Amino acid sequence: MFVLAELKDTVRISPDQFNLKLLEAVRDEINRKLANKVLLNVGLCIALKDVVSLKDSFILPGDGASHTEVVFRYIVFRPPVGNVLTGKIRSCSHEALQHPSRFDETERAWVWEYPLDDGGKHDLFMDIGEPIKFRVSREIFEESSPIGPPKNETLQPGTSAQGCTSAAQQTNEARTPYKIIAAINESGLGVLSWWDQQQQAEETNNEEEAEENNVDYDNDENGEGAYEE
Repeated sequence: MFVLAELKDTVRISPDQFNLKLLEAVRDEINRKLANKVLLNVGLCIALKDVVSLKDSFILPGDGASHTEVVFRYIVFRPPVGNVLTGKIRSCSHEALQHPSRFDETERAWVWEYPLDDGGKHDLFMDIGEPIKFRVSREIFEESSPIGPPKNETLQPGTSAQGCTSAAQQTNEARTPYKIIAAINESGLGVLSWWDQQQQAEETNNEEEAEENNVDYDNDENGEGAYEE
């Protein structure tokens, strides 16, 4: 889920940081620049692990800051395809659900119609905010740097460029630089409470069968049952 990415960058240290040791100033600047940011085809940056090497610093004409080429390793969130993770539901989509399923207009939530042995169905709701277990199926990186106004938008006589700029900003802000596409259409995946309910139902059925057969059914702390005559 978390990986180490080796990166290289030229780090600018402003004059007000010259009182710090170079390594300390470099570490602070790298974290300020990358922490909680998405790097294209790398992942979501979490924190600096260590600095591998520092080259000689130099000062550019007209700039009082120092510039140092740095090779470093950064902790990045990028779960591999196939990993099973646990999160919380923010929104629902039909493609991610077990089948058969339906959308409940009253509850405003997707419902998995879990098939029962007797041919009936048991409704399992997918409510917003519920903990959910899912498997990563693929990932999508998208460039989110400014790209200018949309190509199909032209400036009319008598109008300013401000409208075009605002439209371009809105288009850029709507982009998500890193998406993890996941699925729950496997046994054991989905809302955690689904499987808790199923386990409780199975335990209840086992207890009822035990009572009918006049035997004792014990359920230990690990959730494993045993029959005793």
